[in-house]
Amino acid sequence: MPHPPADQRERYDRLKADPRGAFDRERPAIFSPAAAAQDEGNGRTTVKRFGPLYLPSEYTGWSEEAAAHVESAYLGDWSSLAKVHVRGPEALSFLGWLGMNDLSRFELGQVKHHVQLDEHGRVASEGILLRLGDDEFLYTAGSGDWLLWQLSQGEWDATADDISPELFIFGVQGPRSIHVLERVLGASLRDLRFNRSRPARLGGTDVRVLRTGISGELGYEVHGPADAADQVWRAIRDAGADDGLKQLGLRAQPVQHIEAGIATNGLDYFPAAAITPGAPWQFTQGGIEGSFVPTGGFADYFRKPVELGWQVRGDFTHDFLGKDALLADLAAGEPARVLAGLIWNAGDVASVLTAFLDDGPLPEPMELPRVAGPAFDTVLKDGAVVGVATGRTVSPTLRRMISLVTIAREHSAPGTEVVVVWGRPGTPQREIRATVAALPFKPDNRRVDVSQL
Repeated sequence: MPHPPADQRERYDRLKADPRGAFDRERPAIFSPAAAAQDEGNGRTTVKRFGPLYLPSEYTGWSEEAAAHVESAYLGDWSSLAKVHVRGPEALSFLGWLGMNDLSRFELGQVKHHVQLDEHGRVASEGILLRLGDDEFLYTAGSGDWLLWQLSQGEWDATADDISPELFIFGVQGPRSIHVLERVLGASLRDLRFNRSRPARLGGTDVRVLRTGISGELGYEVHGPADAADQVWRAIRDAGADDGLKQLGLRAQPVQHIEAGIATNGLDYFPAAAITPGAPWQFTQGGIEGSFVPTGGFADYFRKPVELGWQVRGDFTHDFLGKDALLADLAAGEPARVLAGLIWNAGDVASVLTAFLDDGPLPEPMELPRVAGPAFDTVLKDGAVVGVATGRTVSPTLRRMISLVTIAREHSAPGTEVVVVWGRPGTPQREIRATVAALPFKPDNRRVDVSQL
């Protein structure tokens, strides 16, 4: 694996050791390894924190950036994700035990969604797992601490290293993404199937290209050494000029996830690892917005797989942590809640947005496109609590205010009318009508046949 510049590793280790340390000395900011290239297009000159890194909030404007994955393509930075390198004779066995997904048929270069549970069947961590060799894997996620801790508790013949500052991860998503990457690579990607990857050469740098779909559209990731991030960012940016490629700022980044029906760790739920020694160090700052009041403690923010849209059928062929709890849930008809979408009533939303231009009590502001952090809002049906809404965002392409909702099964049918309570307790709360919708909110184009493009 490549080695990062010494100051990048030093700053990362200092931040990880003391996430709440003073900003200027004990915990200096870490900017993206592509910060110099990104600053060239950061017309708003603002940055926001995503995990350990500070990234541009906007380049040209959040609304056009948030529509780029549907209309053309974007170039975005996911280098903030944790990256854990796992290798050794028992690496595959360990990862199979740690995740609920079957890894018995795992090709070299393949990408799999890796959902890791605690002993109660609650999601402790999740991300994508890439097979680099027979006994070599890369796990990228919001945090890798649960994996590192679980490995340390066993006697597996395997090792795992946090190599987060050593690699960049850039996303290139949207209908024109394949044209942008083929141009900059000087090679065809037509044979690269969904959830597959391969090494490539980009602007004199060895990289790996993955076909993924976090936007719900045709898309790719590019992984490479941190010390080449600036030149790779510039090369992709310049190659996409004729295709309408937009640089994606952090403000617009989460919009696509809600459109695609993808729950995000730390925003739409909190991992069960948070109350263990394997807690994610990245989630130690910031408050929780919204009207939802947890009556069962912090665990009310945890979720089981089906509550996040990840199917649990019960035909498990391998042993894994949390399996017994999932099987017991299935036998008992649990969990009682599922993931769905909500379309918020436009008139009710408008009344909140325009309240600052009228008389009367002021409700909590409704940030656009969404609040920069976790927000959980109570959902009612006939006055009774039936769910929790998260990820409220305005979609410039759908022209709707939408969100995810973890909701009781009996109220999860599309078209069901519910009410979202807007505003934290103690503020002038509003009731916003909403309609349950199927996920994803727009067609799933991740597996489009690129041979026809």
